[in-house]
Amino acid sequence: MIKADSPSLPPVRFRNTETVDLDYVLAAEQNQENRFFIIPWTRDEHSRSLSDPNCAHLVVEAETRIGYVILFGLRDPHKSIEFRRIVVTEKGQGFGIATVFQVQRLAFEDYGAHRLWLDVKVQNHRARSVYEKAGFTVEGILRECLRRGDTYESLVVMSMLRQEYEAQRTA
Repeated sequence: MIKADSPSLPPVRFRNTETVDLDYVLAAEQNQENRFFIIPWTRDEHSRSLSDPNCAHLVVEAETRIGYVILFGLRDPHKSIEFRRIVVTEKGQGFGIATVFQVQRLAFEDYGAHRLWLDVKVQNHRARSVYEKAGFTVEGILRECLRRGDTYESLVVMSMLRQEYEAQRTA
C-alpha cells in the first residue's frame, strides 16, 4: 500500500468549484478517457450541487486544474460520506492516488466521517487499483444495476472506516 505522505506523490489541493469552472468539469466528464467510467451530470445538476450544503464539489489543483471531486452526505447523521465522483484529467502522474488520499483526509479529519464509501464500475480496473492501494475495502457488487444502451453494468462498492484510516496514517 502507498502511504499518503509518500514524497513520490505530487501535492494536490482542493478549492470549491465555482460556476466559471463548470465548462472544465463538463469537458473532463466527456473526455474519452473518463466518460465510460462515470455517470455524467448535466450543467444544471453540477450547478445545483455547488450550493448544496450536503455536497462538496471541489476542483483539484496542482500547478493548474487537474480534476474535480464530489463528496455527498456531509450532513449524514450516520457520518457516512459518499465519495461520489473523481475525475482526473492528467493521468499517469500520481494525481489520482494523491487526490484519493486528500479526499480521505478531508472526509475523516475535516468532515468527521465514520465511513467513506464509493462505487466504481467493475470494468474500471485502473480506479479500483487506486482505491485498493489507498486502503479501501471491497464490500460487494451491485450486479447489473446501471443500464447503458442495451447492456447493463455492475458496480463494486468499496469503503474505508475511520479506524482503518487512522491505522493507515500511523503505520
